[in-house]
Amino acid sequence: MTLYSWFVFFLAVQIIHFLGTWKLYQAAGRKSWEAAIPLYNSIVLMKIIGRPTWWTLLLFIPIINLIMFPVVWVETLRTFNKRSTLDTILGLFTLGFYIYYVNYTQKLEYRKDRSLTPENKTGDTVSSLLFAIIVATLVHTYVVQPYTIPTSSLEKSLLIGDFLFVSKLNYGPRVPMTTVALPMVHDSIPLTKSKSYLSWPQLPYFRLPAIQEIKRCDIVVFNWPVDTVHYFFEPKGRPGVIKPIDKKSNYVKRCVGIPGDSLSIKDGFVFINGKKLVLPERAKPQYSYSVALDGKTPIDFESLFKELDITDAAGFTSEKRDTLYLGALTEASAERFKNTPGVTAVIRKIDRSNDNRIFPHINKWSQDNMGPIYIPEAGKTVALTNESLPFYKEIITNYEGNKLELQGSKFLINGQPATTYTFKQNYYWMMGDNRHNSEDSRYWGYVPENHIVGKPVFIWMSWDTNGKGINKIRWSRVFTTVDGEGQPQSYFKYFLIALALYFVGDFVWRKRRENKA
Repeated sequence: MTLYSWFVFFLAVQIIHFLGTWKLYQAAGRKSWEAAIPLYNSIVLMKIIGRPTWWTLLLFIPIINLIMFPVVWVETLRTFNKRSTLDTILGLFTLGFYIYYVNYTQKLEYRKDRSLTPENKTGDTVSSLLFAIIVATLVHTYVVQPYTIPTSSLEKSLLIGDFLFVSKLNYGPRVPMTTVALPMVHDSIPLTKSKSYLSWPQLPYFRLPAIQEIKRCDIVVFNWPVDTVHYFFEPKGRPGVIKPIDKKSNYVKRCVGIPGDSLSIKDGFVFINGKKLVLPERAKPQYSYSVALDGKTPIDFESLFKELDITDAAGFTSEKRDTLYLGALTEASAERFKNTPGVTAVIRKIDRSNDNRIFPHINKWSQDNMGPIYIPEAGKTVALTNESLPFYKEIITNYEGNKLELQGSKFLINGQPATTYTFKQNYYWMMGDNRHNSEDSRYWGYVPENHIVGKPVFIWMSWDTNGKGINKIRWSRVFTTVDGEGQPQSYFKYFLIALALYFVGDFVWRKRRENKA
């Protein structure tokens, strides 16, 4: 929806509210016109139902307002003596339109001094639960979100089974674009194949102020730009469901290129503006290797794999068992293999093929050799030519919502001749540290700014599916930060100390209160 569409929608909601409540306002001793003034009518309504004025703010926060509207409907009905279970059910299942019936057909009894305390334990429980859901949704949507690492694309920096807290504050909280959705779930309802949202109405993209900008080498969570799904209702293989931006699948990669950069990949190494990208110490890029063996010296591969924590695919390339293929190996681990008796050579895989799967899909580059590629920056202008079009076509049409046509040898954008294009937003280049086992920007191109979700800041739990019992927990990774200098350090023991101090302090405080009483 455009801003104009939202303005019309907002006015329609205000008219609906006025027509359904003006007599209620009169019965409460207010003026009927007060029900017609946007925002002010909500403030007045909060006073009528005896609720704090700050509740008005919650009515205008996307997703949170989906919880608040039913609460306000029920509170309004109870304020005017409609307190039965049937009244509550009718208020909820008619989406508040039962208030119209009360407004025009019932004798209005305004209960100005009604008790706001729940009359029974069930009511108290429901009230507490609603408050908890609202707070949790607010935190989940605008502050911090839990995330689980599902793939090995960032091994050994982040591992499969790492449970992260992703900060929305660092890069600025993105206001939900999908306005009608279940709180605290992503694109589907748990344990079902049903969508958790309605695709309409959609808010325009808007992001609150950020603490920092995305820097090169930051690990970033974002919505996968080319995502469609094949598992809501249709069999796999048919065209998928086109998701709204904020309901596309969440991916986590390392940002290796920021707006304005010229990026190249040479023999698997990333170069930015002609200089080799220097990764932080915590980053552990991995590549595929072939390990040649002399065939005579016995090697304890099981112990070696355990020592080097090799978790990706590995195996002999032939029945001769003279060459071992390793799907992912760090440079340090490759050196360890080179120094192992019985190993004659360790060769890093370098892809020099012309692969049509590689962006921009013109059979020119490979996953290890590509570029240079310009990473678009908001406000910058590029020339439109037959050569540049494959790089920017998706940006012009899909990400920035223009109509692009080719008329003879001329380009038309929204029906107007164009020889250049100016970008409306920033773009980023995301890659996995596991270079040969990562589906990333090399395959689907740029990540638009409006797809950015947040920054992983903390590993609160790490679960090894191959472990047994208590060893399933990777204790060295519990309560570690994702960013920072040097190697990761666990703060779990400090958390336990703080927790113990809290319980001891709480016990002492309660005892002192009991003694005073």
